[in-house]
Amino acid sequence: MLTRIGILGMGGVGGYFGGLLAKAYAELDQIEIVFIARGETQKAIAASGLKIVSDENEIIAFPSIVSNDPLVIGKLDYLICATKTYDIEESLLALEKCITKNTIFLPLYNGVDAPERISTLYPDNEVLQGCVYIISMIQSPGVIRKMGSFEKLYFGSNTAPIARLKALQLIFKNASIDSDFVDDIEEKVWEKFVFISALASATSYLNQNIGEIINSNSNRIVYVELLNEITILAAVKGLNLPNDIVMQAILKLEKTPKDATSSMHRDVLAGRKFELASLTEFVVNEGLKYEMEMPTYKKVLDKLSEKLES
Repeated sequence: MLTRIGILGMGGVGGYFGGLLAKAYAELDQIEIVFIARGETQKAIAASGLKIVSDENEIIAFPSIVSNDPLVIGKLDYLICATKTYDIEESLLALEKCITKNTIFLPLYNGVDAPERISTLYPDNEVLQGCVYIISMIQSPGVIRKMGSFEKLYFGSNTAPIARLKALQLIFKNASIDSDFVDDIEEKVWEKFVFISALASATSYLNQNIGEIINSNSNRIVYVELLNEITILAAVKGLNLPNDIVMQAILKLEKTPKDATSSMHRDVLAGRKFELASLTEFVVNEGLKYEMEMPTYKKVLDKLSEKLES
């Protein structure tokens, strides 16, 4: 039986994991990998494949199909979603013809609000929870640059059929994707969110990279205040995160390349639209819901909102 997997969003995450899947299943008839792309990215991949450049090697992968036309894409069994969070509704509604009642969504976005937003659009479909740890970005259309050796994909669900989850896990394993299908997926997703939300908010607010935050006392204080606020929020929400999560986040940051920064900060620097709503504003709004003060997050939100509007 043919399994068709769509990859929506050919950036650092979708491009990297989609590329590994396309490479692994290029010669197999049972699995089709479809890249959903447009513009220069679509042209580059159609002409020369998708290139992944890492510290060790380069690979070139050709999907079964690369298109943004729902009629060409066809019906999908799984849809791995990795666009920017501000594109969720528009990009998924455009694919309505590709979604059947059996299509399973795997969101790999920055943020934690995606499953709820996807379920609002497609209430009858299974929407998994997922997150990845990887440093990768678009180098040029159709070329993904991966930095460092660490990568990990976590996914899970409390409601999806176990057979479909195990089938997806096997698909990942056979493509040499380091993935874990876990029971406590909400905690895993929030563990990553604590790290990425505080880092994105701090780097963008301070306009500093990771090294500049670590090496400045005042910058470090802002980062730690953000970590403390979001960690308390997670506890109030009843999430069972590690007791030393703030220290873990700081240690993780210290091991990250000093000249690296968050993808939100990269977007701010480039004058592009950025993921303020999912990475900063969401935390402030959740705080309001639980009647919690989030002074540092609020300060970041106010400053960056002005930048987004200007």
